[in-house]
Amino acid sequence: MNAASQAISISAAPPQPGVQARSPTRTGEAVQSAASPVRPGRHKRLPERAGLGALVIAAHVAGLLALTYLGKPVAPPEIRPIQIAFIPLEAPPQPEAAPPTPPAPVQPEPPKKQLAVRPKPPKPLPPKAPAEPAPSTSQSALTAQNTDPAPVQESAPPAAPAPAPPAPVAAPAAAPIVAARFDADYLNNPHPTYPPLSRRMREEGKVMLRVQVSPDGRPSQIEISRSSGFERLDNAARQAVTRWSFVPARQGDRNVEAWVLVPIVFKLEGN
Repeated sequence: MNAASQAISISAAPPQPGVQARSPTRTGEAVQSAASPVRPGRHKRLPERAGLGALVIAAHVAGLLALTYLGKPVAPPEIRPIQIAFIPLEAPPQPEAAPPTPPAPVQPEPPKKQLAVRPKPPKPLPPKAPAEPAPSTSQSALTAQNTDPAPVQESAPPAAPAPAPPAPVAAPAAAPIVAARFDADYLNNPHPTYPPLSRRMREEGKVMLRVQVSPDGRPSQIEISRSSGFERLDNAARQAVTRWSFVPARQGDRNVEAWVLVPIVFKLEGN
């Protein structure tokens, strides 16, 4: 289309004198040559130029067709879903168990030939010795009468059973022990002295003493069962209890030695 319009516009313009015409292009060369006056020597080139113009037009048309075809969007190939069907496999038939083979018949063994055993001739028995004549009854009776009868031993009388030992006399049950005491009012036990340094340092606590009380009511041994946490307080409690008097433990009607726990509390006033 462009080549044809260009050729028409070129043929409509009159040739200007004195202006040399441009070299024709491949597309408009044939048309320009037709519009211009035929010059001598160029009539032989007209068919050749016309063929070239046709080739150029054909090439343009082919290019337009190629652009038109290439400009179209190429649709992607449609992907069709593939249907998959699972066919359950049948378990192969198990081969039938072959019938058990019958046991082979037992053929009886042929009887063995028994050899005839000749009986051995019996051995001759030795002659029996003549039996001694048995004593007569009268002789046996005389012998029995002449012999003295053996004396019969008398059995000893059974011994008398030994007397049973006397049953042990049950020991009297021990009387319960009454624990010792330190809180009787008449004992007048002095209170422990609060150490001055512990008072300034605000030390407080409880001391548990384990005291062994003798039968006369005096502490014979003092141990610290639980400390107050301060050595000064523990020593003060022990020194005070060494001067105490106790009510001794009693078992029945007598005094016994026993242990007793004595708590001593150290507490500052105002706390």
